Amino acid sequence: MNAAAFPHREFILTGTAIPVDAGEMLGEICEHFIDHADVFRDGDHVTLSSEIGEAYISKVSEQLDIRLACSTGDMLSMTRGIIAEHLFMFAGDDPLTLEWADQPKPEKLANLSEITVVSAINVTPRMRRLTVSCADTARFDTTEGLHVRLLMPPKGREPIWPVTLADGRIGWPEGADEIAVRYYTIRSIDLERREMVIDFVVHEDCGRRMPGAEFGLTAQPGDRAALLGPGAGGMPEAKDLLLAGDETALPAIARMIELATPDMKVHAILEVANKAEEQVLACAADNFSIEWLHRDGAEPGTAGLLEPAIAARLEGLGPETIVWAACEKTEAQAIRARLKENGLDRTRMTSITYWRRGHTD
Repeated sequence: MNAAAFPHREFILTGTAIPVDAGEMLGEICEHFIDHADVFRDGDHVTLSSEIGEAYISKVSEQLDIRLACSTGDMLSMTRGIIAEHLFMFAGDDPLTLEWADQPKPEKLANLSEITVVSAINVTPRMRRLTVSCADTARFDTTEGLHVRLLMPPKGREPIWPVTLADGRIGWPEGADEIAVRYYTIRSIDLERREMVIDFVVHEDCGRRMPGAEFGLTAQPGDRAALLGPGAGGMPEAKDLLLAGDETALPAIARMIELATPDMKVHAILEVANKAEEQVLACAADNFSIEWLHRDGAEPGTAGLLEPAIAARLEGLGPETIVWAACEKTEAQAIRARLKENGLDRTRMTSITYWRRGHTD
């Protein structure tokens, strides 16, 4: 496979996976990635397409042939790692052989950047904002990938960062050096100061460990962490946007609102705990509106406010409107189903699971 087969992707990589049951694993790939990419299946051939690249996976006899295509080397490494990690997760305790045409060398991850906490403030009672310094901030200044994986080392220990393994997976430190990892959005970037802002939802004590919320709540100037990315979840390419989500998606939606240009139309629907959680969001779009929904005591993920609020605006959507939504899994599924019922195809909608009730990972 060469670059000519992928006219818009310069970096190409092929690999082969041999699982216990190739057909079953292909089905698991489709089922899992529907929340994270556009998934197209034609018999024994599956295409996963996202902002960071494409993965073409085919069942050939008892193996899976894999072809990855991305626009940058960093994105190719990231995609290989994502595919490798998920294949081994799907395999569970069953044996799995995974080999790549260009075997990676065990070394520090190419898309890992160390960060240091500069300051921490409360934006609202339930939203904590960290400003962090980063030597290569410019790498994150893109509209194609707004999300990162935040790597949080144990407090009081010198960080041991992960490396790439020969099968493409990430080799994570274990034991006392184990790192907690969660996905976050780069809220804003200051290239001149080489600083970035990350917002954290402050959760009430639910009896389960929540490393991201704990890090956001307890981080002090000088604390070290790292970022992997940037990853998927970029600014939709459209002049007319309907954005919706709960507070976990608020940083991403706020970033998109602030990236909007004057010639755009943007409407945002945001579900938060109560009025105290509303934020002032600046938008350059000449046609901008925002709608705040308050749970007023209902637990996150149970109020069911987003889907009907989106449904109420569907009849007024223009033919070029793109709907982007992110929230708890059950409601994200309900939103996706409603959008499909109204005839929106994959090119006009994104409905992402940002979290699941009862789970902290």
